[in-house]
Order: sequence, then C-alpha cells, then structure tokens
Amino acid sequence: MRGRGSSSNPKNRFEKIHVEPDGDAEGISPWTEVFQDSAKSIISENDSPDVGMGASLNPYRGCEHGCSYCYARPYHEYLSMSAGLDFETKIMAKFDAAKLLRKELSAKKWKPKPLMISGVTDAYQPVERKLKITRSCIEVLAEFRNPFGIVTKNALVTRDVDILQEAAKYRAAKVFLSITSLDTELASKLEPRASRPEARLDAIRALAEAGVPVGVMTAPIIPGLNDSEVPAILKAAFDAGAREAGYTIVRLPHGVKDIFSDWLGEHYPDRKEKVLSFIRDTHGGNLNDPRFGHRMSGVGPYAEQISQLFSVTCRKFGLNVEKRPLSTESFRVVKSGLTQLDLF
Repeated sequence: MRGRGSSSNPKNRFEKIHVEPDGDAEGISPWTEVFQDSAKSIISENDSPDVGMGASLNPYRGCEHGCSYCYARPYHEYLSMSAGLDFETKIMAKFDAAKLLRKELSAKKWKPKPLMISGVTDAYQPVERKLKITRSCIEVLAEFRNPFGIVTKNALVTRDVDILQEAAKYRAAKVFLSITSLDTELASKLEPRASRPEARLDAIRALAEAGVPVGVMTAPIIPGLNDSEVPAILKAAFDAGAREAGYTIVRLPHGVKDIFSDWLGEHYPDRKEKVLSFIRDTHGGNLNDPRFGHRMSGVGPYAEQISQLFSVTCRKFGLNVEKRPLSTESFRVVKSGLTQLDLF
C-alpha cells in the first residue's frame, strides 16, 4: 500500500476473533485516524539497561511513519488492535499530556531526572505537525528546566528549535536524529512517512547551528540490508554537526517478524532469506532476544563485527569524544499559569 510499511492487519495474539477485510478493499491505503488516549499519567519508569534514561514520555501510541521493523508495533495489540496497518493508521494521542506533565513535575515526590521522549513511538510523527502535543510537552519541560532527550526520524523537530535552544542553555535538552540509510529509495520503502535522509541531515545541521547538542542514531542496523552504510551515515552526520552517535540492531518481536518478513518479500525478495538469517545470527538463532543487555546490541560474531565497525568509525570521525551530559542542576518548580514567554 502506498505510504504504508505494512499491507495487512495480522491477527491480534490476544483476540479470539480476526476480521479479514473485503477483497474489494485490497490495495487501498486507509486514512489515518486519531483517537483520544485518556492516560492518567504521562511519565513512564523503566529499569532496562538498554535504554539511556530511566523515565520516558510518549505523547502518542502508534506511529504513522510506518517502519515495518518497529519493535513498538505489538503494543497496539494491548489496545485490541493490530500490529500491522492499525499501528500506522489508528493513532492514540494524549491530548492532556502537557497538563499531566506539569502536574507530575510539580509533585513533591518528583525527583528531577532526564526524560526520554520517543522511547516507544516517534513524538514528531506527521500528526504532530497539526496537534503540537509534543511541542506543548517540551514547553513545560523547558519551563521546569527538567532535562530531556529526543530521538526522532522527522525533521519536524526543527520547528521547535526555539524551545530546544533555550533548554540547551541549562544543559536540559539533547536531540538524536535516527538515520537508517542515505539511500532515498531504500529509506522511502523502509520508513515511508518519515523525513528523507537529506532532510534529517539538514535537521542535524540546523540544531547544531542553534547550539542544541545533537547526535545520530544508526538505528536500527539491519544485517544484510543497511549495515554496509554505517560508516557513510556516521560521516555524513558528523559533517552536518552531530557529535554523538549510537546504534541498535534490529529485533523482531511477536508479530513484527511476520510484518517485516512480508515487507522483505515484497521489496527485496532476493535478499529476504539472507537478511532474516543474518538477524537470527545476531540474536542467538532467533529473530528477537528479549533479554536485557542483549536485545538492542545483539550477540555473536556478526553482532561483534557491527560493534567494532561502529566503534572504529566513531573514533575515525571524532564522534562520542566530547559528550554533553544532561543536567538537573537548574530544575525548578514552576507555578501553574505562567507561560514559557513569562519565564524567558
């Protein structure tokens, strides 16, 4: 389906009934629908050593970018929806996110700590252009000077450079652009509604020029598909202004393995079995290894090769030499009613 990473809605593993669409609808890409997510809190805690921060904030559930490999797809099954097209077309938006965030940051029990934005789905996916929920959240974080990091595939993040620039003065903001490929054709198939590679590099450049600490995530690395591009991506990102870098190796939990396998069969049938075999080689013979400490970086000789390639290339171009850690030193509680302009 044009503009979609998945062309099907595989059965929800928690549901007994599965509905197949009418044959006449085959090939028709459904519209994106936005629903209200009535969340009661906005900050999620985690104890995973694989995530750089122990707390995260996700304004949306589901993601219109349509990346067929996305490990977050199975979360939609907890909402009685599918990890396939439903994940891309039925977006749950937390309209009260900024209000909830202000309440939680103001609570006496809150201990200032860095928050990861987009720890699950992309906070700057296309619908954010209209809804501006993410912008309202980082406005609150900037007011409180609570540090936050953003990972995104969308150049839309540069829209909020005014807030990011102000927060960066207090070491309270950092942005990573995720770049999986410099090949526009591959990127358009792999991440159909994300910004094109050149636009992400332009975003890195714009943020760096504004004084916002910016890095690149070569994530995910898909063995046999984009792993050979790692050096070129890191160099291009460094030339654009990125000074930090990270990576993850693709993992395919639950229904994602079938969605991604179908995607490979549709776009790269000649490479399908080779790519899946390489992925298994990095996860102990499986397409996913859920163990902490292994799920993002993989195990085995091939995973070690990727790690060495990444490390050597970073050293070559001077990435990760001078990291600018986030700081909670300037955190303050802001009384409700004041706006960002009042404070700045």
